[in-house]
Formats: sequence, C-alpha cells, structure tokens
Amino acid sequence: MDKILWIIGLLVLGAASAQSETTSYDRYGQKIGSFSEDSVGNVNQYDKYGQKTGSFREDSAGNVNRYDKYGQKTGSFREDSAGNVNQYDKYGQKVGSFRKDAAGNVNRYDKYGQKIGSFRKDATGNLVEYDRYGQKIGSFR
Repeated sequence: MDKILWIIGLLVLGAASAQSETTSYDRYGQKIGSFSEDSVGNVNQYDKYGQKTGSFREDSAGNVNRYDKYGQKTGSFREDSAGNVNQYDKYGQKVGSFRKDAAGNVNRYDKYGQKIGSFRKDATGNLVEYDRYGQKIGSFR
C-alpha cells in the first residue's frame, strides 16, 4: 500500500504510513470516501457509502494501474528517472504529474506542466489537498 499511496500523492507526506485505511474528507470535513488495502496489497477506493468505486494495483514493472469498479483499466502512474510520478490515461497519453518540492510537499501538474494543486501536511500530521490558488479542497487521515 505504501508505494500506491505515494503514487496518488498521499504517502510521500506520511499520511498513511502506518495504517491500512485512509479516509478522505471534503473542505468542510465531511467524509467523501476512503482507501483501503486488501489482502494482496492492492488499494481499493470507496465512496462515502462504502461502495467500491475503483482500485489501484502495482504491476511487475513497479507502475501503478488504476481500475474502475468493474475492473477496467482507466489509467496508470509511472515514476520517471527524476523521481517524479507521471499520470497517464487508459490510452497511455500523459495527463499530469506529481513532483515533490524542496519543502517535502507534493505539487500536482497538468499535462502542460501548469501547477494545478498541492498536497501538504498540516500541524496535526494530516494530509491536506489544495487547488492551484491555495484553497483547501479536502484532507486525508
């Protein structure tokens, strides 16, 4: 689970380093979903009602593939030689990237290299997601 959560912008800040489940909240603190590791090390994603909405699975090459609730591949995440993580759609087209900055935050970029958001730890150790303007989108804990 550690590598998968890092790939999707969570673990790199330590949000889920010692737990098998992470809950996501909106900007108002309302639960909107969760991520949970299964017995074979995949990470399943659930909505706020506990219904499975997708999953993340690491392949033999160390990439992480994303699947919808029906098991259809919807995209992938691959680490490049610089240690950044690039995100691809189901056709293999790059749609964005995640890069760790000098402060240890994770910044998210679109396919053109424009910053569209970031992930940062708050004073209590929870992971907070922000949009491109620095407005809080949600959190993970």
